[in-house]
Amino acid sequence: MTSIGGAEMVDWKLAVATATRLVRPGPEVSREEAREVVAELRRHAKTSEEHVRAFTRMSPPGGGPESQDAETPVLVVDRAGWIKANVAGFRALLSPLLEKMQSRRGGTAVLGAVGGKVTGVELGMLLSFLASRVLGQYETFAPAAKDLPGSANGGRLLLVAPNIVHVERELEVDPHDFRLWVCLHEETHRTQFTAVPWLRDHIEGEIQAFLAETEVDPATLLERIREAAQSLAGGKPPEEGEERGARSIVDLVQTPAQRAILGRLTAVMSLLEGHADYVMDGVGPQVVPSVVEIREKFQQRRASGAGRLDAALRKLLGLDAKLRQYRDGERFVRAVVDEVGMDGFNRVWTSPNTLPTKAEIAKPADWIARVHRKPEG
Repeated sequence: MTSIGGAEMVDWKLAVATATRLVRPGPEVSREEAREVVAELRRHAKTSEEHVRAFTRMSPPGGGPESQDAETPVLVVDRAGWIKANVAGFRALLSPLLEKMQSRRGGTAVLGAVGGKVTGVELGMLLSFLASRVLGQYETFAPAAKDLPGSANGGRLLLVAPNIVHVERELEVDPHDFRLWVCLHEETHRTQFTAVPWLRDHIEGEIQAFLAETEVDPATLLERIREAAQSLAGGKPPEEGEERGARSIVDLVQTPAQRAILGRLTAVMSLLEGHADYVMDGVGPQVVPSVVEIREKFQQRRASGAGRLDAALRKLLGLDAKLRQYRDGERFVRAVVDEVGMDGFNRVWTSPNTLPTKAEIAKPADWIARVHRKPEG
């Protein structure tokens, strides 16, 4: 239990309640339309599985589609459902860090003063911001729960129905095509983790090593969360070039060892996101008639953001880096497949040693030379 004097450092239940209360309502839909959206997303998730496997030539070892369905459920959720699922995942993943912070004498008094409830409220405010923006998510470290089933080893695919409907209306694209297009991207992530058994443990090990190196003062971490929460609540966003606006939460934990780990994590996340975009575009022309229009409008939306407040929060939360991961990773995958074909690219999934480095993401030829070089003699 991550607590001080019997009180949790983060009141997770309050975080869920706060985020659920503050999250913006989804688009207006009738009950019948909502049922149709959910049913269609489920159908598209199943169809996407077949398309993604055929295109990527990846499948779970020793199992067919039925085994994947049983291991990694597809959940169509609303914004409140996404919040609840992610709080559960955050709680499980961050537990070692919170335990370490609790043991630090310097942070005990501060955390005792701030209180787990205040921290829970602030975390809830951030989650309310994110909950209206995520279209889909493969939850890699999801603990199973009665109302949120997951695989035995963690893992479930979430499709956030109100957000998908909101974006398809905002972009004025064909809703049926857009829903399938989104499912293709998210299904690729599910395929990555089910077809590569070591991938989940590898990433979790890197994250835990990263957290184990954290020496951040708890008060500083809470202050950074507070900055984001205050911006979200309507406070003045930082001006361009201000130090506060230039920092992200990730910047707080940058020991030399962490920088090395973060470089490896950035590379693998760029690979996963870029691969999903590449597959989405590769399958799209055959099964999504309006894929060109969707892709163009969606890229414009990604690049534009939603104003200064949104831009400030994206920088603070490190989300700008995620947008770069889509772009850089997709370029890497495309360059490798063009040079050595899909089977040649799939050697990336052989072991952690064949994953690209951060430098190789930028220079795909270096990865090809390393992984595909002929043995001497």
